[in-house]
Amino acid sequence: MSRHLRSMLAFAALLYLGGCVTARVEEIREGHTTISGGDAIAVLGKRDRPSATETEFDFVECVSRNMGSEVPVIAERTFRDTLFPWFEPRTAPANTRDLPELIGHPMFVERLNSIGVKYLIWIEGSTRRTDSAGTMSCTVSPAGGGCFGFLTWENDSEYEASIWDIKEGHTVGKVSSEAVGTSYMPALIVPVPIIARVKNSACSSLANQLTTFLTDAS
Repeated sequence: MSRHLRSMLAFAALLYLGGCVTARVEEIREGHTTISGGDAIAVLGKRDRPSATETEFDFVECVSRNMGSEVPVIAERTFRDTLFPWFEPRTAPANTRDLPELIGHPMFVERLNSIGVKYLIWIEGSTRRTDSAGTMSCTVSPAGGGCFGFLTWENDSEYEASIWDIKEGHTVGKVSSEAVGTSYMPALIVPVPIIARVKNSACSSLANQLTTFLTDAS
């Protein structure tokens, strides 16, 4: 078998397999949870600017969207607008441990009751690139051009969601989701990225487990 044919077969195999992702989810329950008529939840990300550790808006929106088909979810922007100015980036609590002080404010409680929020889900974490390898070179000439080489990189998503019972004034548990995946970019004239959807996997796992956590009456 020629070297060129072996390269083409390897390339085809990668296209078939796609990026590789492994995911893990863990749960710690500290209290009983129920969702009944009129109850809603709000899903927020860490927003203590200026900071390099903010939770991505698109991840929070992904979790909200995936949970929304099972439980009533109030969008982050709607929640922050309703609770202005307590959850603006520069004034928002750094973590859920700071919430008891807010709950003692009558106007804060009044606004919460107006939108029916029972549970506040506070997500911290991020997706980052942890490793990369390979080389690629591209050339352009009057006769044409192309790229040749092979690149790989690994992304790691780590997120933790704290579930806060607003009416009871304490946390009822935590759910964490971690996903690791390797993406590829082989190039035989044209680069073809084969992306491991790490963040999407972490989002789906976290949203599904949070939904189970909140609706499990046991």
